[in-house]
Amino acid sequence: MIDIDSILEQNAQRHKEINKPYDPVTGEGCQGERVCLTIKDAPSPLLRIPEPMMEEEVYQLLIKHGSIAKLFKANNEELTEDAYFDFWVGFCELRYKYDFEYFAISCITIRHKLTGKDVPFKLNRGQRRLLDRLEKMRLAGVPIRLILLKARQWGGSTLVQLYMKWIQIIHKRNWNSVICAHLQDASKNIRAMLVRSLDNMIPINGIKHCLKPFQGTQNIKEIPERGCLVTVGTAEDPNSVRSQDAKMAHFSEIAYFPNTENNNPESLEASIISSIPAEPYTMIVRESTANGIGDHFNAEWEKAKKGESVYDYLFVEWYMIDMYSKPFNGNYLQHNGKLKKGTIEDFISSMNKYEINLFTNHKGCTLENINWRRSMRAQLPSETKMRQEYPSDDIEAFQDSGTPAFRAEDIETMRKDCKLPAAIGTLSSSCSPNLAKLKPKRRKEILSDLKFIADEQVLEDLSSGDSKLKELRERDKLRIWEYPDTDINVSNRYVVVFDPQKGLSEKADWGVIVVYDRYWMMHKGKPEIVAEWRGRIDKDIALWVAAQIATFYCNALLVVESNTYESESKYDNSEFIFDTISNYYKNLYSRTPADKIKEGEPAVYGWHTNKSTKPLVIENYVAELREEGYIERNEEALNEARVYEQKKNKSFGAKEGKHDDILMTRMIGCYICRDLPLPKATGDEPKHKTKKPVGVSSF
Repeated sequence: MIDIDSILEQNAQRHKEINKPYDPVTGEGCQGERVCLTIKDAPSPLLRIPEPMMEEEVYQLLIKHGSIAKLFKANNEELTEDAYFDFWVGFCELRYKYDFEYFAISCITIRHKLTGKDVPFKLNRGQRRLLDRLEKMRLAGVPIRLILLKARQWGGSTLVQLYMKWIQIIHKRNWNSVICAHLQDASKNIRAMLVRSLDNMIPINGIKHCLKPFQGTQNIKEIPERGCLVTVGTAEDPNSVRSQDAKMAHFSEIAYFPNTENNNPESLEASIISSIPAEPYTMIVRESTANGIGDHFNAEWEKAKKGESVYDYLFVEWYMIDMYSKPFNGNYLQHNGKLKKGTIEDFISSMNKYEINLFTNHKGCTLENINWRRSMRAQLPSETKMRQEYPSDDIEAFQDSGTPAFRAEDIETMRKDCKLPAAIGTLSSSCSPNLAKLKPKRRKEILSDLKFIADEQVLEDLSSGDSKLKELRERDKLRIWEYPDTDINVSNRYVVVFDPQKGLSEKADWGVIVVYDRYWMMHKGKPEIVAEWRGRIDKDIALWVAAQIATFYCNALLVVESNTYESESKYDNSEFIFDTISNYYKNLYSRTPADKIKEGEPAVYGWHTNKSTKPLVIENYVAELREEGYIERNEEALNEARVYEQKKNKSFGAKEGKHDDILMTRMIGCYICRDLPLPKATGDEPKHKTKKPVGVSSF
């Protein structure tokens, strides 16, 4: 049931955050660490100055004396009107060096989208978030490298281009830049914006800067006062942007660059950035709205997210753009875009599942944003198109052809239970699984004397959110959300599902082992994920690791997706792995009915995914997501569900370049959890076991 009062309270808090004071002249609400500076006789007596500016002598003197007049008096200087003016201009020009937002509002004008008039450049919320990323890299003294995924019409490109201009005019001489747009018209608009902003700029340090043609070229301009060249061209004509001495490059709408045998984004990028050194104040920004899965921009975005490149990454959601908001005025929009009389409470009651998830999971989204979204959705041909044009996350942004297997709103509902594991580490035993083939007499020891060894450093890395440590966190480690419960004996409680790695390539799906706890199903509750292992080790070793984890979790039922083992056994004369492991671990899932085994038919171990069973697990998982039928802990499983689709040939699988290894353990595991008999306590349950603890998802 929708809690209207809670939603209204959250909405009010979000508006309060959105409407926090922002004044780039005084520095209130501006980017970075700020310190207060009181100058009693200044045009703005209370300023919030960027912290690095504290090192300047004039700052220290103003702190000491508290006013311009007292500073002049202490130096036995007469404070005339001209002297006051010159001092204040000098102070402001010094501040330009440290404070881009102040430089922007004081020196730059841009063309207002609605009025068409030139107005001072005051950054919007999305631009301030982008500036924060750029400034963190600049102030850290590292090369500025960013890949920017955008929603439409919030000025991300404008901010990048004017930030580059700030570096050229304030910080660096002979600092050439290249701006490459996707179309000729876009290139012309960028060039016109840069010329206009410089023409309207006030003199700085007594110098009036301008943008002039360079040696008669159309696409290269020069800021002669700084010795900086600004090349603006288009990907349609690669020769228009080739440069041998660039220090900064901005690729605008790179996802829409031509991609032919002789002209493609990779080679064009390489021809420009190969000359850019990895030094402070050098800058490369790859920026675009998305254009589907699998292209160069999407590949670079994924690499940045995984920490596999030097680029930081940033996505700015549509609801961060102030114009995408529609207030309530005694009526609200229905889902068909038509107005209906009613209150904001009526609107909340009318919200569908996607809208509720959007409000719940996106802390910057307001009810007014969702009201606007309804009106725009009514103008577009499909919900898919709406999410492509106005994405709420990067997965929506990169939507492509194909039919999603699962509803996004159902998937997003599951995220509320995802969290960091309580521990991460490895299981140790009397004998390593690596020795199973070489020392068969010691195989029994692999499953004996099991101990979990926590890796505190990896858990700390996991908590830090450092994307570059992602590989370290995941590879060959056991994540534990809940330890095995040995307080009570319960039959059919734990289920372990193992989906083996397919091949040894780094691009192949991972091997994944997941543990389900079915305890609460005894009390009309849900199974939940309590542990997970993900790694890339040889499949014969990984199966022993799965058996170790199953043993650790109270001799759980071990369900192995057997396709990989069975297909390889046809070409392998060695002992079939299930014949081996079944001698040491008895609680293996068999798809041979129990009565047939009693009649003497041999057990066929493992879950086999085929044309008959795959639709079953997919259909079941649709219901699991729709009804919140289990408790998920790992967001990566939900991310994989978001990009799982039905192909044109009617088969199902992950989008190109994506994985479904974690997802398969969920689809198989949820199906098995529903198919097995309910867990049953073999003794009296402790009282604390019959009620779900507070703070854990209820049913």
